[in-house]
This record gives sequence, C-alpha cells and structure tokens, in this order.
Amino acid sequence: MARNASDRDRSRILFIAPAVLWLLAFTLFPLLYSLYLSLHGSRFLRITHFVGLENYRMVLTDYRFWQAFRVTLIFVVVGVTATTTLGLLLALLFNHPMRGIRIFRTLSTIPLFTAPVAIGYLCMIIFYEEGGPINNFLLTLGMQGINWISDPFWAKVAVAFADTWQWTPFAFLVLLAALQAVPDELYEAAALDTVSSWQSFMHITLPMIRPALVTVVLLRTVEAFKIFDIAFSLTNGGPGLATRTLTFNVYTTGLRDQNLGEATAIAFLLVILMLSVTFVFFRIYRSQYD
Repeated sequence: MARNASDRDRSRILFIAPAVLWLLAFTLFPLLYSLYLSLHGSRFLRITHFVGLENYRMVLTDYRFWQAFRVTLIFVVVGVTATTTLGLLLALLFNHPMRGIRIFRTLSTIPLFTAPVAIGYLCMIIFYEEGGPINNFLLTLGMQGINWISDPFWAKVAVAFADTWQWTPFAFLVLLAALQAVPDELYEAAALDTVSSWQSFMHITLPMIRPALVTVVLLRTVEAFKIFDIAFSLTNGGPGLATRTLTFNVYTTGLRDQNLGEATAIAFLLVILMLSVTFVFFRIYRSQYD
C-alpha cells in the first residue's frame, strides 16, 4: 500500500511538472528579471549598474509617460464601453430563433481571430485620406473628407474603431451564451404580470447575465490597457503623441531608445495599474463569484 501511495504521488508530480516548469520559465522568471532590469541602468541594451528607483522617478516625471497614460485611459474607456454595448445589443438582437444565426456567429468571429497588426493595416486602407473608401463616400455625399490619420482627434477615433471592431465579437458570443442560459419561465411569468420589455430587461435579463457582463468588462479592460499593435500599424503612435499608449512607450523606450531600465519600469507600472483595476473589480463584484 505504501508503495502504491508513493507511486501515485510520483505520478502526480510528473503530471504537474510540465505546467510548473512552464510557469517558472515563461511567467515567473521573466517577471523577476524585468523587476531586476527596472532597478538597473542600461546602455545600448546592456545592464550597467544598480540605480534603485531612479528609473521609476525618470518615468513618472516624463511628460510622455503621462500623455501615454491619458491616451491609454481614453482607449480603455471608449473601447470597453463600445465593445460591451455593441456586444450586448447584438446578443439581444440574435437571442431569437432565426435563419442563418450559425453562419453569422461564425463570420462574427473573424475579426477576433485576426492579427491586430493585420486589422491595423486593413483600417489604414479604409481610413486612407486620399482615395480611401470612407472619404470617397463622404465626397460623393458632397461632404469634406476627414483627416483620419493626420488629425489627433480622428486618429484616436480610427484606432478606437479598429479595436472595437476586433473585440466586439468576443462580447457578443459571451453575452449571447449568457442570454441563452436565462430560463424562459422567468419571461413567461413576467408576461403574465404584464411587465414591459424594458422592465423585463432591467429586472430579469440584466441580473441574470451580470456575472458574464462583469467578466467581459474585466477582460476587455485588461486587454485594452495593453493596446499596441493596432496603434503601431495604423498610426505609428501619431500624429505626434496622439495615439501613443503605455505599451507603445515600452516599445519605443526599450527598443528604439535602447533604455531597458526605463522600459521595464513603465511595464511594471502598467502591471501595477492593471492589478489595481482587477482588484477593484473583484472587490465590487465579489458577490457575483460566490
């Protein structure tokens, strides 16, 4: 019996060993090494000497960091709000038996599984200022074309549109699954009480899908804080610093300026920010996971 118990323990260790090694090699070690880099100076991608919190002080006193922080917050608020709202509206619209719903679900996932860089380049064609399809359509209506890439405001709109287009299918599929799990008996009982559609939505639908809704908002918020690919391929962070996000600052500081210390300091500040947001979400909606 003792031998069988030891064999079972050994088998368990062998089964979980690959996952533990993967976690140590690709999560824990890079995290600790990044912390080590953020506390050291660097020159031409080489570590020079220990500087303590000097990299963090340099980052927090740099106007480019705070500009990128404001831009990132704009994309987070706009992207999460637009994605969740459109996903919920589409889920409510298609939460009924209809022909072609399976085909629509399949087609709707295409942007979700498309590389963000490819979406950025596709949107570059769509928003092209001289001869692009959108501006050509506006010209046929007698309107003036929009400077989608060269104007700071419209560049933000273009990036937010591309990001929303990519992630709306995710919200749509999750919320549609949540809606289909709501028992029909609740709506039948509400109909007998002559409850309006709006009251049914507020008092039945919304409370029942709230856990899924919170999950969508949380995951989209974390993902929106990491936005980089679309801004890189569509606007290259421009015009000026208009669409340069925090992750874009990590890229430019680390690879273009070859300052690994400050780049990893920005990355760690971003990690702390996302952990703080996640902590607040779970504190507010903890009851939804009980």
